[in-house]
Amino acid sequence: MKTQFSKIFSGSLLVAGTAIGAGMLALPVATAECGFIPAVGLYVVCWLFMVLTGLLMLEVCLWLPKDSNMISMSYHVLGTKGKMISWVLYLFLFYCLTIAYMAGGGGFIASIFNGALSSRLSILLFTLIFAPLVYVGARAVDKANMLLMLGLGISYFAFVFLGYKNVQMEMLARKDFSVALFALPIVFTSFSYQGLIPSLTSYLHNHGNLVRKCIWIGTAIPLIIYIIWEALILGIVPLDGSQGLLIAKQQGQNAVFSLKEFVSSPWVYAIGQAFAFFALTTSFLGVTLGLLDFLSDGLKIAKVGVKKLGLCAAVFAPPLFVASSNPSVFLTALSYAGGIGCALLLGVMPILMVWTGRYKLGYGSKYAQIKGGKKLLVVLFVFVCIELVVECVAEIMG
Repeated sequence: MKTQFSKIFSGSLLVAGTAIGAGMLALPVATAECGFIPAVGLYVVCWLFMVLTGLLMLEVCLWLPKDSNMISMSYHVLGTKGKMISWVLYLFLFYCLTIAYMAGGGGFIASIFNGALSSRLSILLFTLIFAPLVYVGARAVDKANMLLMLGLGISYFAFVFLGYKNVQMEMLARKDFSVALFALPIVFTSFSYQGLIPSLTSYLHNHGNLVRKCIWIGTAIPLIIYIIWEALILGIVPLDGSQGLLIAKQQGQNAVFSLKEFVSSPWVYAIGQAFAFFALTTSFLGVTLGLLDFLSDGLKIAKVGVKKLGLCAAVFAPPLFVASSNPSVFLTALSYAGGIGCALLLGVMPILMVWTGRYKLGYGSKYAQIKGGKKLLVVLFVFVCIELVVECVAEIMG
């Protein structure tokens, strides 16, 4: 029993750690116009959607041999076209996230130097500091990540402890449900973890019930953390004004950008900045290491010598060019990642794979993790379509 509890605990933390990242910094900015109550409603809806699509991914994993990944799953169930679509969506998602994290990390470097460094130079400096860890390999990233995650946890709880005194409850009462949907793409990004499910299923030896518990518990952790974070930022920083959240949104800044002007203690802002740094850097290292491994495996290029340098160039050069060309791209890149990449790869693909597997390939519902049959799959698919429409409308409106 103790071993089973330990596995559920560690698996839940893996799910939570995968979901929580730099997208969290954008949530209060993206949801500022709708207000706290609509934002919480949006979080709950997206959390439930992500839980259900994660369970669909688990169902597909249980159909197939152990150690299957997203690409091989797509190929087995949807054929060559499914495999190619997954390939393209993976690259799109990972590159969008890398662009966002480079831009956000550059903004942090610029704030340290009080604007003495240009945005482009700050982005380059952030990349040059942390990219070598990815080149060295997973062991170096793992050690650095442990320290950064420790800093992330300490700074978050310190921020909550010190920051709650600055919260003005009346600011949390403002609400506008009509604009809540426009935050969907970034909320999608912030709850994404489904790419971990194949690895988690293998780690737990295809024990579906354990993975299922890890999904429910692991996704509940970021939901609670995000709601507290939302209350702190929206309760401290006003929507309007020269340092308000609307200005931060227009400038593509994270939620900590405006904090300095509205807290009574400089420690609160400093801890908020530290939290932003840890969140951005852990996400940057995880995503770029994953992209390096993905390219190495997909292109069948060994991670040695000059070949590894070439792979690293492919990982870092294109995002660096885009982020340097548009330093305020943080929110936009996260929106593309969630609105298109996450929606299609982690939303649509699991639905299509389960539909095809259950009703065309004859896998049946033996390993089904959720009830509702075709009707529920249609509802989930419609929800993704709504999110994609919102993303398109948001881009057209500028």
